Amino acid sequence: MDLMTASNHRAKTPRRLHPIPLRPAGPRRIRIGEQEVITQGIARRVLQDLYHYFMTVGWPQVFGTIAAFFLVFDVLFGCLYHLVPGCIANLNPPGFLGAFFFSVETLATVGYGDMHPQSLYGHVVAMIEIFVGLMMLALITGLMFARFSRPRARFLFASSAVVRPIEGKLTLMFRAANARQNIVQEASARLRMLRDEVTEEGFHIRRISDLPLVRSQHPVFALGWTIMHIIDEGSPLRAETQESLRETAASFILSLSGTDETTGQVIMARAEYPSTAIRWNEAFRDILEVTEDGTLCIDYRKFDDVEPLANWQAEQSDRS
Repeated sequence: MDLMTASNHRAKTPRRLHPIPLRPAGPRRIRIGEQEVITQGIARRVLQDLYHYFMTVGWPQVFGTIAAFFLVFDVLFGCLYHLVPGCIANLNPPGFLGAFFFSVETLATVGYGDMHPQSLYGHVVAMIEIFVGLMMLALITGLMFARFSRPRARFLFASSAVVRPIEGKLTLMFRAANARQNIVQEASARLRMLRDEVTEEGFHIRRISDLPLVRSQHPVFALGWTIMHIIDEGSPLRAETQESLRETAASFILSLSGTDETTGQVIMARAEYPSTAIRWNEAFRDILEVTEDGTLCIDYRKFDDVEPLANWQAEQSDRS
């Protein structure tokens, strides 16, 4: 085998990638909608994923973690100043406490002017600490901006869904609204059903089925939106009942997305409905009223209300 052939052979030989062994980790509780899941065997690598950590935890954890980092660096550099007495002029109070407060001023780039480095060692340590302080300030600024500027949808979802006939066809209906009451352009909706099934081989599977909607797009989503799926021969719900959905632990996930006209950002939200939240042969209570002068009034206090279908039909007959 010549050198060229050997070189090509080595180039074509795939490298074996050794996976990083996972450290033993305790159980973690993860909540997905109303379902709580306990996972084991995967350690949380917070230091390798700080950005995701800071974007997912609450504000108290964010401020607490930043304060902890700040104090750790203050103590660390305070110890370095304290190791060489006399490197800081006008140290007040004397001893480690003065070195600590000088470290606080240096890390925050405050510099009141009374205490200052007076030796080469003090200048070098202060220079390193100032560099660390500038990096921390830049990271904290970016983190705060990312958390405040993150697009968040303010969509309202009714606490339950209803199954009732519409134009002679059994229809699954969901109710959503835009809580900001601004314009969300080109809003889109997706509806999926999750349920337990058993294949012909006896394999248990959690199957996801897409449920087509009567209208999956809304050009101007500003107030409310009734999202409907017709239960016909092509629907995965064609042979389902309230009892069968409960037996298969069925749940429905409704996802909404669109472009916020105010910020120009894409916003998304979702709601999960267990089978117990599906109300059969009931209707949403009407929240739209027309005053005597022709003004439309929407009462969102009735947004979650449902009523038996017979009462709804009687009310509609009285109005007509």
